Amino acid sequence: MLVALAVLAAAGCSAGSASPATTAAPTSTSGAPAGSAPGDASRPGAAAGPGGTAPGTTRTTAAPSPPEQFGGPLEDFYRVPSPLPVGEPGTLIRVMPVKSDATSVTVRVMYHSRDAQDHDRAVTGTITYPVAAAPAGGWPVTAWAHGTTGLTSICAPSRNGGTAPSFGVDGVRVATDYIGLGPIGERHPYLSGASEAHSVIDSVRAARLLPDAHAGTRWVAIGHSQGGHAALFTNELGQAYAPELELLGTVVVAPAAVLLKTFGPADQIVPRMVGIMALYGWAADYPEVKPDDYVGDDVKARAGVIDEKCLNDVVLSFVAIPVETFYKDRPDMKEPAASVIKANDPGHVKVAAPLLLAYGTADAWVVPDRVAALDEQLCSIGQVTELAKIDGADHGTEMAKGAAVYAKWIQDRFAGVAPTNTCAAS
Repeated sequence: MLVALAVLAAAGCSAGSASPATTAAPTSTSGAPAGSAPGDASRPGAAAGPGGTAPGTTRTTAAPSPPEQFGGPLEDFYRVPSPLPVGEPGTLIRVMPVKSDATSVTVRVMYHSRDAQDHDRAVTGTITYPVAAAPAGGWPVTAWAHGTTGLTSICAPSRNGGTAPSFGVDGVRVATDYIGLGPIGERHPYLSGASEAHSVIDSVRAARLLPDAHAGTRWVAIGHSQGGHAALFTNELGQAYAPELELLGTVVVAPAAVLLKTFGPADQIVPRMVGIMALYGWAADYPEVKPDDYVGDDVKARAGVIDEKCLNDVVLSFVAIPVETFYKDRPDMKEPAASVIKANDPGHVKVAAPLLLAYGTADAWVVPDRVAALDEQLCSIGQVTELAKIDGADHGTEMAKGAAVYAKWIQDRFAGVAPTNTCAAS
């Protein structure tokens, strides 16, 4: 079996978790399967991605133009304006109504963010906000980081027309699609920590620029599986990247982490086809990574599915390829992919914002031993972390079975309750 890349594959796969409170992404499955920081200036620069600015382009400080009030066909919403209007991270590009009722309004948004190479990128997502009068200081904000759906535009959760999940908090809710997953013609840099985190953080900034949302500066992030990887990087980068916001903490459920280790026979079931998503995804943020240098001929011949279909079809395309011929060189053993894996392994940076780290005792995809290793790693650097065990939950039921635990922890952060640190007890 593969080691590093195959291991992170299962951890990046979400069991139908496009949003716990909405319908799943079009092809999401149910029950499916510190080195230098991402964006480090020592790493070679990348060419601008679709909708991006060229390397070395300076950011503007001009007041943002009003966003386009979009009323066209859904597919056209995901076509990035060309040229992309210049904007600071979080600046809204366009807004499209989705639904409203007596208590809330949901809109689909496109906004500016920055990828791992610090290029300006257009990102899509969903924002749900209350219609009631906001409290002093604005509504609290909850940001959702979704699990694996795919790497191409049709896999974007915002296409479903659902609301962003609330996790028991009365306030503004945001749910990003991540960089590269919404806009047509792009590829999502799957498990690229900086791109994921910036997408999440800038969705909060985008909500604050919606006049009717009345979003405040206090916020909490939560993510599962691939979204757990995104949430870990969000917690690490949040306050430094967006100092005008107050990140109160992050819930991380069954995350992709400790990427260079395996944890016994139970950790060998990781599907190679999701691992290949990581390799091709990283290539979108790190052009020095050439997937053809690592994959076998059968994988190379079928790789087009990654830019055309979502998770189910990617799995079906690669599942029958024998392990012996899947890779010709292990990405964790050959540069530059080996360094990219290390750069995107979260949990090596201590920050003030606390973590709730949760896992299901029956999770065969992100096994409990992997989460225990991450917990030990976080405690060793002094990160305030509360470890939560969700009895009987597997990868597909962790969000539902642990919902009350996550809601209570998030509510406590907004209420100013001091976080629990189980590192001290262990």
